[in-house]
This record gives sequence, C-alpha cells and structure tokens, in this order.
Amino acid sequence: MDGFFVFLPLLPLMMQVFKFGGASVKDAASVKNVSSIIKRFKGSKIIVVVSAMGKITNKLESLVNAYFYKEGDVEAILNEVKSFHLDLCKELFADPNTAVFNELENVFVELLWALEEEPSFPYNHHYDQIVSQGEILSTLIVSAYLNSVGVNCKWLDARGLIQTDNSYRDGRVDFDLSESLVKSNLLPQFKNHDLVLTQGFIGGTSENFTTTLGREGSDYTAALLAYFGVAEKVVIWKDVPGVLNADPKYFKNTKKLDEIGYHDAIELTYYGASVIHPKTIKPLQNKNIPLYVKSFIKPEEPGTVIQQGDKRNPVTSYIFKDDQILLSIMPKDFSFIVEDNLSAIFSLFSKFSVRVNMMQNSAISFSVCTDNDVHKITPLLNELQSQFKVLYNSGVQLMTIRNYDQDIIASLSENKVILMEQRSRNTFQMVIKDNV
Repeated sequence: MDGFFVFLPLLPLMMQVFKFGGASVKDAASVKNVSSIIKRFKGSKIIVVVSAMGKITNKLESLVNAYFYKEGDVEAILNEVKSFHLDLCKELFADPNTAVFNELENVFVELLWALEEEPSFPYNHHYDQIVSQGEILSTLIVSAYLNSVGVNCKWLDARGLIQTDNSYRDGRVDFDLSESLVKSNLLPQFKNHDLVLTQGFIGGTSENFTTTLGREGSDYTAALLAYFGVAEKVVIWKDVPGVLNADPKYFKNTKKLDEIGYHDAIELTYYGASVIHPKTIKPLQNKNIPLYVKSFIKPEEPGTVIQQGDKRNPVTSYIFKDDQILLSIMPKDFSFIVEDNLSAIFSLFSKFSVRVNMMQNSAISFSVCTDNDVHKITPLLNELQSQFKVLYNSGVQLMTIRNYDQDIIASLSENKVILMEQRSRNTFQMVIKDNV
C-alpha cells in the first residue's frame, strides 16, 4: 500500500442546541439551576440560547414607550432594569470586582446615551435597539456564572451570526449569509470550548443595527442555529413538563403529549400555541432535527419530542389567544369584495407586519382577526380607512380547538357571544367575547 492514501470524510460535529427562556433565568437561583442542568451533559458540545431574564422584555418595552411616546419616566424605568440585573449579580458573584459588573455597566451607559437623544427613527427601529439589550444583559450574566463554576463557556453576540433585513420587530433571516457566519464564527469555537452561549430573539443588519425576530423568537434562534450547524437535536427548557394539550391557566386537567409530528406541531404553533414560536418547526423539519420540550424544574423527565412521523395526534387541543381585534373591511361604494380589494388589503397587512390569525369573507366584507398590537394596528387602520369602510371589535378572544366535537364547542362558548366562526375536518375556530 506504499504511496496509497485513503481520504476519509470529515465527521460532522455532534452538537445539540439548548434554549432557556426568561422563566428559566428569572433570578439567581434559576441561573444556578441552568448551570446544574448543563453540567448533566458534561463532555457534550452544546450551543446555549438564552432569553432576557424574567419579565425584563416587558419592562424594556415600557422603556421604549416612555422614550418614544413620553409614556412614563425613562430614567426611573432604566434604573429599575439596571438594579434588577446588578442585584442578581451580587447574589451570584461574591467579588464586586468580577468583570461582569463592568460589562453590565457598559451596556447601561450605552443605553443611557441612546435614550438621551431624541427619537430619529420609526418606533419599530428604536424598539429593537432597546429591547434587544435584555438578551445581551442576561447572556453576559449566565456566561460569567457558568465560567465561574467550571463550565468552559464562550460568549458570542448573535447579531454577528443571525443576519436579517431591515424588517424591525420581525426580521427576515438571510439564511445563506447566516449559515456562513455560524460555520465560520461559531462552530470553530468548539475546538477550545464545550459550550457556546449566545442570545435568542435578536439579529443584525448589514448596517450594524439590531433587529428582533418577533416576540418569543428565541425558539426560532435555537432552530436556526441547529439548522446551520446540523445539530443532532434541540431542547427547549420550559416551566411545563412538555407540550400540553391546553394552557394550564385555562384548564386544570391538561394532558402532556409525549410525541407529536412536525405537521401537528406546526399547526398548533400557527394557531397560537404559546409553547413554541411559530417559525421554529420549519428549519428543523427541513433537516429532520428532533425538538424536545422539557422541564427545567424536573430535567430528568422525558418531556415531549417533536419529530418526523405520519401519525396524527388524536388528543383534543385548546389554544386561546387573548387581546385580539376583529376587523370588518368593506368597500366604500358597497361593491363586492373581489381580488383587487383583497390584494390591496393584504398589501397593507404586509406593509405593517400584521399577521392574520383568522379570516373570512362574504360578498361585501372581509373579516380578519389579529393581535391587537397598537403600534402596528393604528397605522394599519389609518391606511385601511382611507380606502375602505372599517368596523372593529377590540378586546376579543380567538379560540382554536383541534380534534373537536359539538359538545366541546357548546361548553366553551357558553355565556359567550360568537362574532365569527369557521371549521374544517379537524379544527374549529371562533372569535368570542363575554356576553355582558
């Protein structure tokens, strides 16, 4: 065999992606719990995606509104956010000279500088620059703590990995560029580190502005990183034992779904199931990467696995979306709703990034149920009303029932006014309000 060489293909990196949401890092004890979970997988190569801590995203949204609309005290809200993170750090790090304290101070100094300037961009742009800092702050803290307890962790900025267009608050990912950046900047880190930690929810533009991927978008980040790195699996750690057939705040006797297919999962997320971000399933299905939803409270339990499979889930599932608005759109001249009208309507929905949750049309009207996000709905209504007659009901609820029967519908609609309903073979939806 002298002079004969056999070239073996490089083996793929055996890597998995963990996502920890805000509830899993809401305080110092929770951060320590995340560390204990990660230590259970010693020797594994893991990308860890972390959200903002607790309810900090909500608080930063209040900060944006105080800054942009003068609805509140900017300095007071910023100090509240700052105190929360610094107090949490004091519980985790005995030495006040630990580097993470300076790193957090630098973030808050830059935030303060930005907030001292008058708004110069649209609301959505400022929203992304400010709200995204929640993920930066949380990951700086979690990364520092992991390294302090012996976990070999590398912190990376997701804005240098996930590249998007300029669709602020709903960034559209450039898959080719992002994949190239993940392969060149993230995966090589595993030569010297067992764990790479980065932010969920956020991305960057070619102009070095920050974008966000939509509320609860950290799940999507985890799926994207798994897709680009061809991970063996993704694990989303939640405060529930897995994917349930209903939200526990509405139903006491919920059932855990042990296994569901991609098809069922994407339908559940499309209709509004809050356990997984709607965009999460597609990249995983495209490369047949299983998704596990597990409890960070009881990490030893199996949770739910979402993976390839033709078997449909027969369990009745209930999905509730609160704070909805039902729009009824009609031509001003009482003409029919035809293709030209629908094209104009959908163009405006796309322009303002308003997602349709349910729609229905008749001869002279087109009805749409959507999230009542005032920062998107108000400009949408202004433009719709310039072309159409628009009526609306706010404060309504959208209820979706998978694998329904008439008794279930009757029970859930008791003492409710049904404003709109539609059904298919497996799914029933109704827009309802209280009968007062």
